[in-house]
Amino acid sequence: MERWEKLERKTAPAIAEDIQGPLSGIRVLLNGSVVAAPFAATMLSDFGAEVIALERPKIGGDTARAQKPQITEGEKHISGSWMQNARNKLSFTLETNFNKVPESKEIFLSLIKECDVWIENMVWIEKLGITDEMLMEVNPRLIICHVSGFGTPKFGGEERYLNRACYDPLAQAESGWCLLQGFPDKPPYYAQQYIGDYLSGLFAVNGILMALRVVEKTGKGQIIDSTLCESYMRVMDDNYTLWSQAGIQKQRQGIKQATYQPAGIFPTKDGKYINLGAYGKGAYEKVMKGFGFDLEKYSYEAAGGSEEALQSDLGKELDQKFADYFMEHDSKEAIDILIDNRIGAAVIKNCEDVMNEEHWKDRGDWVTYEDQTLGKEVTAFGFAPKMSETPGKVWRGAPRLGQDTEAVMKKLLGYSQEEIDAFKGRGIID
Repeated sequence: MERWEKLERKTAPAIAEDIQGPLSGIRVLLNGSVVAAPFAATMLSDFGAEVIALERPKIGGDTARAQKPQITEGEKHISGSWMQNARNKLSFTLETNFNKVPESKEIFLSLIKECDVWIENMVWIEKLGITDEMLMEVNPRLIICHVSGFGTPKFGGEERYLNRACYDPLAQAESGWCLLQGFPDKPPYYAQQYIGDYLSGLFAVNGILMALRVVEKTGKGQIIDSTLCESYMRVMDDNYTLWSQAGIQKQRQGIKQATYQPAGIFPTKDGKYINLGAYGKGAYEKVMKGFGFDLEKYSYEAAGGSEEALQSDLGKELDQKFADYFMEHDSKEAIDILIDNRIGAAVIKNCEDVMNEEHWKDRGDWVTYEDQTLGKEVTAFGFAPKMSETPGKVWRGAPRLGQDTEAVMKKLLGYSQEEIDAFKGRGIID
C-alpha cells in the first residue's frame, strides 16, 4: 500500500488555522506560475481557501518572483506582482518532474489526496509523469482545473494547436481581440497588463465554484479547461454574431467613436486626459447643455447621432468645439460638469491619482500586510467583489520560497522530521 493510501483527510485549514471566509474548509493545490493559474488560486485564498503553492526549488520557484521591476529592502528583493498576487498562500518547494525525481511522486499524490482542487498551468503535464486519470484514482472528488493558451486534449482540438506555447498578446491575436485595438491607420496593438491571464483565471474560478457545488451533490469530481484564447473570445461581445450573420467585421477605431459624439479621449488644459462617452440623444443633449453649446444649431440628428452627422461640416465643427473646450479647462473643471450632468466620463488617472481618491479609500480598497520575503509592510489592492457577511481577508503576505514546506509535510502529510531531513539535499524539496 502506498503512503498516500493510508492518509486520512485532514480538515482545512490545517496549517494556518485562522483562515476564514466563505471558502473556508476548501484546500487547493497549485502548480502554476506567473499570472493566470496563480491568480485563480489567489481569488480562492482571498476568500478563505487554504492554498498550497508548489514551487520547483531548483529554478527559484514561481518566475513571478523575479519579474521586473523589483522592490528591494537591503539585499532582499521581490517583484511587486508577487507581493500583490501571492498573498494568502503557503509555499511548498517540490520538484514536480517525476520522471527526473520519482521520489517526489509520493509526496505529490499525498497532497492530491488531501486537496479538493488542483490548479495547473504547466500545460504538458504528461511529460512530467502526471495524468488526470492518475489523480482521479487517488482522489475521486478532486476538481482538476487546467489553465492554458489553447486547451487540453480531453475537450478536443488539433494536437498542433494544443501544443503551442502561448502568452497573453498571442491569445489576443488568436481570438480576434487584437484586431480591434489601436488606430485605423496603424498596425493592431494589444491591451496591456495580462488581461487574458486575469480573465482566464476568473473563468477558472467560476468553473471551480460550480464544480464544488457538483461535488456537494454527487461526491464526484471533474475536469475544468480554462484557456486564454477562449476567455477573450467569450468577451468579444457581438463580433462573432455580426460576422456569422451579416459578414460584418469590426475594425479598430482609435480613441474616437465613428457613429456618435462626443466620445473618445480628450486632452485637458492641465495635461490630463478625459475619456468621455455620451451615447444616445439624451446624453448628447445633457453634454451640450452642461458645456453651454448651441443645441439648436448643433442638433443631435445634424451633428452628433450618426456616422453621416459626424462626417458633416457641422459635425466636424462640433468635434473641434469639444476639443477646444477641454483644452480651455482643467480636468477637474470638465469632469465636475460631466458628473453633475450624469454623463459617463472619467479622468485617465495614474496610480497616485487612484490611490489618493477618497471614494476608493472609503470602500476599503487598499490593504496593508507584511511581505514575507522583505519582512516589511506593503500596500496592495484589497478585494473584489465586496461581500457583506464573509468579506475577503489577508491572513499573510506573499510567502518566502519554501516557507511552509516542513509545516505542510508534518501537519498535513504526517512526515516526521527525520523523514523530511532525509529528503533534503537531493533535489526533491530543496
